[in-house]
This record gives sequence, structure tokens and C-alpha cells, in this order.
Amino acid sequence: MSKIKATEQAWLMKSEPDVYGWDNLIAEGEGTWDGVRNHLAARNLRTMKVGDLAFFYHSNIGKEIVGIAQISVAGLTDPTDPEGKWAAVKVKPVVKLKTPVTLAAIKANPALVEMELLRLSRLSVSAVRASEWDIVLEMAGGTI
Repeated sequence: MSKIKATEQAWLMKSEPDVYGWDNLIAEGEGTWDGVRNHLAARNLRTMKVGDLAFFYHSNIGKEIVGIAQISVAGLTDPTDPEGKWAAVKVKPVVKLKTPVTLAAIKANPALVEMELLRLSRLSVSAVRASEWDIVLEMAGGTI
């Protein structure tokens, strides 16, 4: 097993597990990431490229990073937006983390103090720096 290196740009995508969780993505094989109605999060969706990696974060229940997904289709218009002004992407599951990385553990790590997950806590789609990616993977058990 090997360590999954971050792509040029990596992401963190939040979803409530009782609405659409990691298990839903696994069952579907590919899911549409839509319904985002925040301008910065939508800009992040528009910036995504096919092949980019994203941490899949369970919000509200669990509050933890549980897996890694990959952007499979970029540049979509959100199908839930009747006006056609919001963005969406499609994602595929890559791997479930050996050990989920909790929000509490991320907050406790001084090397992650600048992570957008903490600085912009209400943002549903945030950027992840390569250094942050590596630290979170180590916290998840190192190699996948």
C-alpha cells in the first residue's frame, strides 16, 4: 500500500452523513456534488479539475475526514439550480481512511492551525495545502 500524494490542488468537501455520506458515494460509485450556495465554495468547485483529490468530511455527525474522493467530472452547472448560476462536480471514491481524522484531532495539531477547515469553518468546499494533506494522511494511519 502506498501513500496517496495530493494533486496540484487538493480539497476538502463536507457532507452530512445522514444526507449523503461516504457509504452513499461508495454505493453509487460516482456522485454529483451539488447544492452548494456559498460563493467561495462555488468558486472552489469551479476551480476543480478532473483528477484532483478531495478529503470527504462528515459534518454535523462525526465531524471527521473519512475518505478520499477524486474529481471525475469538472465544470458542471448545478442541476439543482433552476437559474443555472451555481457550480457542481462529480466525484468518485478512491479510498476509505484506515482511521478517520476527527475535527478535534485537527484542531489539536498546531501544524494545521491555518487549514481552511478551521479558519473558514462554515465553508463546505475548501482548499487543502499539500503540507496539510500529508499531515492529515499521517494522522489517518500513514499509508492507505
